Amino acid sequence: MRAFSKLKHHIFNAFREIFIYNHNSLLFRAKLFALLVGVDNEEHDNDYYINLRSTAIKIYNDEDRADLLVLTTKEIVRKIRKSNEFNIDKLIESVVQELKEIPRYAKKIDKESLSSLLEVADDEETKIYQNRIIEFLDNLKAETYAKHNLTD
Repeated sequence: MRAFSKLKHHIFNAFREIFIYNHNSLLFRAKLFALLVGVDNEEHDNDYYINLRSTAIKIYNDEDRADLLVLTTKEIVRKIRKSNEFNIDKLIESVVQELKEIPRYAKKIDKESLSSLLEVADDEETKIYQNRIIEFLDNLKAETYAKHNLTD
């Protein structure tokens, strides 16, 4: 049964634009988490994804959607690590651009949810980098809220 569930999630992930309600919203949130996972080395990935799944279940209250967030995040992290053209800086540019185009996505920047991944890294430099990314995103959220008169 678990194999069928995995297959279903991979199919949905491949065709998320067609099958998944608010796929762009999920993709944006996955980018946020990928920023934190992508700056650490691959040996911790499994721990990040276990942690992310429990955080995603709290966010969505839906295991299928949580699994799709984890799969989408994995896809983005894999792209960051394997591509010469797509890296953390490009991902940050993408997040900033999406917030300019769709300011309501700023509500998806949740410092508490993002911070749940900080306990995974064991390297102090990685933790500092991740904290700075979260601070940057939190400031970006505040700027977007102020510029567009958004409220929680």
